[in-house]
Amino acid sequence: MKRTKKERQRLLTETIENNPFVTDEQLASQFGVSVQTIRLDRMELAIPELRERIKDVAERNYENEVKSLPLDEVIGDIIDIELDKQAISIFDVKEEHVFQRNGIARGHHLFAQANSLAVAVINDELALTVRANVIFINPVKAGDRVITKAIVRGQHNEKNRTYIEVISTVNNETVFKGEFEMYRTKGLGDNNEISN
Repeated sequence: MKRTKKERQRLLTETIENNPFVTDEQLASQFGVSVQTIRLDRMELAIPELRERIKDVAERNYENEVKSLPLDEVIGDIIDIELDKQAISIFDVKEEHVFQRNGIARGHHLFAQANSLAVAVINDELALTVRANVIFINPVKAGDRVITKAIVRGQHNEKNRTYIEVISTVNNETVFKGEFEMYRTKGLGDNNEISN
């Protein structure tokens, strides 16, 4: 049974409220209409495009949370963060991020997303990268969405070091892994010490 435009727009609004990270392509598939129809519906309903929705959620939820750097200096958009524990960001690869010759994303963009997330997850005014061991596993292309997760794996309070594992995926396939040793000005304290 085909939905009326009014019904589709009501469901569209509900769907986006429940999951602001849903893409126009996913919505088109869900409602059995073209991507163009979804875009027109969004325009009529004054619902911003995905990138703006992600930015809005990040600014509302994490602006005061991240201490180690301004939110606009994080490469990608933070969608979840628990300081000194874990963080997740999304980075949409565009034409300007890839080599023209082969369409593969330049590695420094993936590294920058991972490194800035490792800095952002630190609950300190100052966090600096001391050492990084990274592996590029699979090529990333324009149009890919890179989801990166940083997990705090250890802490050395005397050296003011935090050890973070970062994994980036595209469509649930790992494309990048990194281990970051981060300097911070203060340790986590006795109550929160994480063993390495």
